[in-house]
Amino acid sequence: MKKSHRSRRAEAAALAFTILAPVAVSLYALHAWGADITATLTGAQEVPPVTTKATGTAMITISGDRAVSGTITTTGVDATAAHIHEAPSGKNGGIIVPFVKSGDKWTIPPGAKLTEAQHKSFQDGNLYVNVHSAANKDGEIRGQLKP
Repeated sequence: MKKSHRSRRAEAAALAFTILAPVAVSLYALHAWGADITATLTGAQEVPPVTTKATGTAMITISGDRAVSGTITTTGVDATAAHIHEAPSGKNGGIIVPFVKSGDKWTIPPGAKLTEAQHKSFQDGNLYVNVHSAANKDGEIRGQLKP
């Protein structure tokens, strides 16, 4: 039986869909997945804990391609620096993403991105944000980033 032109085109379209649909879904999932995290920063979460009236709120977004953006707002502290660090709750770790002062907020500069290992640490709950001051150079307030 001889197939029509229309029938062959339908078969080709079905084959292309079968091959390309999973790729398209995977690419969509990669770019669509993201995490919006809000963390409350307090002196009690610092290691060792800091007695302070200062508080803060970090609003961080980690997108599917591991790009990081966000802000920190604080009250009751004359902040000198702010960072995302890599370590579990109860431990101190190295700086992986610095913030810059922008008006009354701290912001992550454009182009910041986590490595695959840092992203895995985030997924495991092992990233935190802290804000430093002249009185508490190692950190005055801190909040763990929970996925």
